[in-house]
Amino acid sequence: MRKYEKYKNSGIEWVGEIPEHWKSIRLKYIGDLYGGLSGKSGKDFNQDINEKNKPFIPFVNIANNTVIDIEKLQYVVIEDTEKQNEVNKGDLFFMMSSENFDDVGKSTVLLDNLENTYLNSFCKGFHFTNNNFNSVFINYLLLSKPYRSLVQIEANGFTRLNLKIDKIKSIPLRYPPKKEQLEIANYLDEKLSEIDELIYQKENLLQFYNKEKKVVINEIVTKGINPDVNLKNSDVEYIGQIPEHWSIKKLRYLGVCSNGISKSGDQFGFGFPFVSYSDVYKNLTLPDFVDGLVNSSDTDKISYSVIKGDVLFTRTSETVEEIGIASTCVKTIKDAVFAGFLIRFRPLSNVLFDGFSKYYFSAQIHRRFFVKEMNLVTRASLSQELLKRLPVALPPIEEQKEIAKYLDRYLLEVDSKSAKTKKLIALLKEYKTGLISDVVTGKIKVN
Repeated sequence: MRKYEKYKNSGIEWVGEIPEHWKSIRLKYIGDLYGGLSGKSGKDFNQDINEKNKPFIPFVNIANNTVIDIEKLQYVVIEDTEKQNEVNKGDLFFMMSSENFDDVGKSTVLLDNLENTYLNSFCKGFHFTNNNFNSVFINYLLLSKPYRSLVQIEANGFTRLNLKIDKIKSIPLRYPPKKEQLEIANYLDEKLSEIDELIYQKENLLQFYNKEKKVVINEIVTKGINPDVNLKNSDVEYIGQIPEHWSIKKLRYLGVCSNGISKSGDQFGFGFPFVSYSDVYKNLTLPDFVDGLVNSSDTDKISYSVIKGDVLFTRTSETVEEIGIASTCVKTIKDAVFAGFLIRFRPLSNVLFDGFSKYYFSAQIHRRFFVKEMNLVTRASLSQELLKRLPVALPPIEEQKEIAKYLDRYLLEVDSKSAKTKKLIALLKEYKTGLISDVVTGKIKVN
């Protein structure tokens, strides 16, 4: 990478040295900040049919993009008598409020001509009045790691982080002549487009791995690992054919179902291990050690125990798609109890191998059963009676062990590929961040 001939101290610790001929100025001296929509209530937004609807740039468009995506605008009713600030091509936008440090103060730029378009109320717009600045370069500068750090430390708040207007106005810019700004902006546009394409390809590869896992697990837990086995009709539409020596049994004949413990809020945070809804929802198998605690009695620990072989199902949710998610206990959690938002299925002895259960009950094929049946009953809660009707394709216990061993090896291989791909994506994103910072602060010369 090429360097500039001479450097000087930028006066900003996180920026370090900059090329000697670069200059300094604060943001407030090159343009004006303006506010987003004001005086609006919920009824004014996204009305399906209203001749006074006008497009506006939503919060997420700024959070998710370096350049405003004009295909993702929303609509608000603007009366003829209202005085609202319209956006202009070349304007920057700042997120003045956010729930996290990653988003607060983030900038983006508008590169399209939009008529009668507005900005959401959580953001500020910035309109350049000084022609010596390229808006794309300034946006890249503000997105660089040193400048993000400068802005983030100025944010205040507890549940929500907020920035004051003066903090944005006072951002100290270190910049080259406009011709050089344009060269830097064009260079980054080209290089970042190449990096983003690589990231896109790798993220698609991750999606492929995830889809492949679901397909393979569905196939193996219903057909087994012997491709030459004779098949028979399972009489369950979504399961299809199964090996002729397997059986189909409803869950009620394979074990016992129980709802979880119910306690008042002041009984949590101390006591004994507590298996939560999240422990089940996020994991194929239950963690060996759970974070939750509850004040449970000896009787509770017997009635609501969690032992090796148990399968826990999510019982309640706001959406049917999150009901019936399963996680299997492969190691008894001593003195643990489980949440009332869960149903525990405890198999009869020598009927289900826990290694097979973790794949079978988490397979995507069962989503069809739950979605269909829950639409007939309720979208809010899974009853024991409904869960007991779940059809189970049941191989002999020794074959269950073989299937579990096969899928363990398969997932180890696929998850290894996924981990390498995730690492590569992280490295590409890190390189992208570093490249922006190095170029816009003059550590690298692009021409």
